[in-house]
Amino acid sequence: MKVIAFLLGLPAALLGGLWLLQGLGVVTIPPVLCVAECEPLEGPSTMWAIIGFVVALIGVLAISYAFKPRAPT
Repeated sequence: MKVIAFLLGLPAALLGGLWLLQGLGVVTIPPVLCVAECEPLEGPSTMWAIIGFVVALIGVLAISYAFKPRAPT
């Protein structure tokens, strides 16, 4: 279970961090793959900063759970 938490937590933390930085306007990356009319974000986006923070937090919590030592039984 801890391996799964780590394998899901690592990409979540990295992707959430990227979304947070993009939402804050620190990083700007043009759209890579579009299905319809895609437009790059114009400036900071509060919504993406909040989503990125939440996803990164979940990822970090999953990683910390994965490295938490087991309680002796």
